[in-house]
Amino acid sequence: MEVNTFLAFDIGATSGRAVVMTFSKDQFEMKEIHRFSNGIMELHGRYYWDIYHIYKEIKKALCYCGKENIHLTSIGIDTWGVDFGLIGADGVLLALPRAYRDSFTEGVPEKFFQQRMSQMDVYKRTGIQIMNFNSLFQLYQMKEEHYSPLEQAAKALFIPDLLSYLLTGNCVCEYTDASTAQLVNPYTKEMDTELLCAAGVSTSLFEKIVFPGTVVGSLTDSLSKEMGVGSVPVIAVAGHDTASAVAAVPTTDRNFAYLSSGTWSLMGIETEEPIISEESYQENFTNEGGIDGTIRFLKNITGMWLLERCREEWKREGKDYSYAELIALMEKETPFRSLVNPNAACFANPQNMQDAISQFCRDSNQPEPETVGQYVRCIFESLAFSYRKVLTFLKQVAPFPIHRLHVIGGGAKNDFLNQLVADVIQLPVVAGPSEATAVGNGLVQARAAGLVCDRWEMRRFILSSLSPQIFVPQKEFEMYKDAYQKFLSLTSK
Repeated sequence: MEVNTFLAFDIGATSGRAVVMTFSKDQFEMKEIHRFSNGIMELHGRYYWDIYHIYKEIKKALCYCGKENIHLTSIGIDTWGVDFGLIGADGVLLALPRAYRDSFTEGVPEKFFQQRMSQMDVYKRTGIQIMNFNSLFQLYQMKEEHYSPLEQAAKALFIPDLLSYLLTGNCVCEYTDASTAQLVNPYTKEMDTELLCAAGVSTSLFEKIVFPGTVVGSLTDSLSKEMGVGSVPVIAVAGHDTASAVAAVPTTDRNFAYLSSGTWSLMGIETEEPIISEESYQENFTNEGGIDGTIRFLKNITGMWLLERCREEWKREGKDYSYAELIALMEKETPFRSLVNPNAACFANPQNMQDAISQFCRDSNQPEPETVGQYVRCIFESLAFSYRKVLTFLKQVAPFPIHRLHVIGGGAKNDFLNQLVADVIQLPVVAGPSEATAVGNGLVQARAAGLVCDRWEMRRFILSSLSPQIFVPQKEFEMYKDAYQKFLSLTSK
């Protein structure tokens, strides 16, 4: 039996990992071979990504493969979006990439809208929600500051493309990650030249866009010899991590919504064309790129962030609760005693999350949580209602009926929340895979190798291989109706 082995690098803002995925005709196996920390560096008041640290960690994974005689079919890299590195005419990286959490873009969108192009025009051109750290505003502010690396740059490479460049010496601009920049026309799938000009940069700064599955090149000769892995192709996978995750939704048709669930949640649908309207603008929905030139029409939602921060606070108090313990405590408490708007600004990064939740309840004339179980129930029920609200809008605009919600990512393991969501939205919830990003990364590589022909075959393969868990509604929505109306009143303020 022919076996193909793919190396998937899934790199986030706090950590990265290397996963070896072995594919045979009707199944695949996954093994994490390396995990490493990542983080933002502060230098002279500016914030950067230590791209050389990430490169070194990638080399460690390659070295492991060489030592273990793992024959790699290809390599793929996915990361976060928006950020980029600047390359000089001689091919040298001119500076460490600026990090999206750097405050240098605060207030910049407003200045851009006033001086260059209206906010609505920018949204109509890109379909991307306005966030101050989008690449458009980073470039504009760098130009305004006469940032020397930008003034000397011949090329800009988004983070997955930059890492592929360090491995191969070849430059590409992969569609899904580029789409987060607020520079790509979602209809033509090309860079918007007017936006680039408005930002003050050359239209040649970015390479022509390529789509997931494109071969970037092979490992450089020196790297191949040093790592002992041979001349392995590097594939431009769905470079944005959420795009890789959505590629791994186990389904046979398009009639679904997805929830990429973790610290932050993204809920959306996959469409052939963007959805750009006054309503999508007001509701703060975004149109990002997916595999096969599709659009991920989605909304960013606060996910388990509230609970994770509370767990940290309880841990500092000497109470290190497991999820099972928290759910057991929660089940003892009265349902819908208090609710919050998880997306409220007060929960973005408070000094104390429990205090922030309590204050929200006081301000909205609700009883404050008094026990750990009450805090957990408040968070879970508020999240479930938040998902119903977003799904309601998706149902209104989707060009197809939505028959189920696929939960992918770490949240796929949260059985209690998945059942609650199924009851609240009155649709089946299909949970898994929890490792969706790595799986999607590997499957795009498998398609590039000719093992699967399109995204539907990829998804059927996952469905047959992983057997996701299905949660069907067990309670009527009538029992949630009054509480949901209360939640809507909290989110309309």
